[in-house]
Amino acid sequence: MPSRRHVLQGLAAGAAVAALGTSPRLRAGAPPRVVVVGGGFAGASCARALKRLDPGLDVVLVEPAARYTACPFSNAVIAGLRDPDAQVFGYDGVERAGVRLARSSASAVDADRRRVRLDDGTALDYARLVLAPGIELRFDALPGYDRAAADVMPHAWKAGEQTLRLRRQLEAMEDGGLVVLSVPANPYRCPPGPYERASLIAHYLKTHKPRSKLIVLDAKDQFSKQSLFEAAWRELYPDLLEWVPLSMGGQVIEVDPGAMTLVTDFDRHRADVANVIPPQRAGAIAAVAGVADRTGWCPVDPVTFESRLQPGIHVIGDAIIAGAMPKSAFAANAQAKVCAAAVVDLVRERTPAEPRLINTCYSLVAPDYGISIAGVYRPGDELLTEIEGAGGVSAPDAPRATRALEAMYAESWFRTITREVFG
Repeated sequence: MPSRRHVLQGLAAGAAVAALGTSPRLRAGAPPRVVVVGGGFAGASCARALKRLDPGLDVVLVEPAARYTACPFSNAVIAGLRDPDAQVFGYDGVERAGVRLARSSASAVDADRRRVRLDDGTALDYARLVLAPGIELRFDALPGYDRAAADVMPHAWKAGEQTLRLRRQLEAMEDGGLVVLSVPANPYRCPPGPYERASLIAHYLKTHKPRSKLIVLDAKDQFSKQSLFEAAWRELYPDLLEWVPLSMGGQVIEVDPGAMTLVTDFDRHRADVANVIPPQRAGAIAAVAGVADRTGWCPVDPVTFESRLQPGIHVIGDAIIAGAMPKSAFAANAQAKVCAAAVVDLVRERTPAEPRLINTCYSLVAPDYGISIAGVYRPGDELLTEIEGAGGVSAPDAPRATRALEAMYAESWFRTITREVFG
């Protein structure tokens, strides 16, 4: 039976959502309301930036979870190098910034009436709507791989329970076992993420189960920071990690969870531990709101991040078609700030300025071995294009001391961005 305290907490939460306003129209003279759906790096960053740029706005963040589990550095959790609790953040800082939270999920969007309906029945009218839905895993894209299969062959591409499931499977595997990691074709969240994961799993095997092996089956021939990763693999894991590209039969076309088998065009791989990263698309609310196109992703104006399919709705983060800018936490944070500035200008009937956006992505190849890539982007050809010569990657011939520094920079970046977004 629920305690009196739990009942009162539930009533208070319901009252807080009700206070956001269920009336069919915004009250006359009320401040303009901007509703942000999704409390990850993109959504929480945007909500805070909106309130900072224009304290007169009524900013509502729609997010059902009380705590957010971050994907960056979750590969280190899988490899046993990081405490899972270090990935979890609350929304107290967001609320202290003046943002109101609706603890529910968005279930419907009426773009014509500018209204969002939540699962609890609340209706929120808006002057502008920002969707930050993240990704949805496509369980219809790889034969044999469905939600039930993910319990046996974890994807661990949404941090949390799946992260720990894969970690426990690695810990339970006997020395001498085979780990198989399946990587999808582009686009997907965090382009270098699977290769960082492969590196850190290889590190775990090298230090705990050295007679084991890791095979990476890849649906493409090229990937982010490839030369840096491959050089590190030759140095650190020469007999332990094997990468099989598309041209060598690396694309997984079917899985059999019962037999723990991954099937390619030319081979069948029986794994002791299988990590299957499936194809992805924008989170479900994007399709509901009509902002996702046939690809499953969301085309946006690169200046304002307003949807090209639904006026008055902006989309940011992993869900968008961003041209050269990758899907990453840093990119989501940068897009959120640009979008917030544009939304404030549009609400106040000003013309938004053309932005410049930055992305930096760190990857760990070992606990003391980091590599990075950076880019600067601007609107061009209806997408975000990279400014040549403004970015770059880690030096290929850098000494190990420099690699150790980059690993430290990666940790510092994570602390900084999570403090800014959630702290």
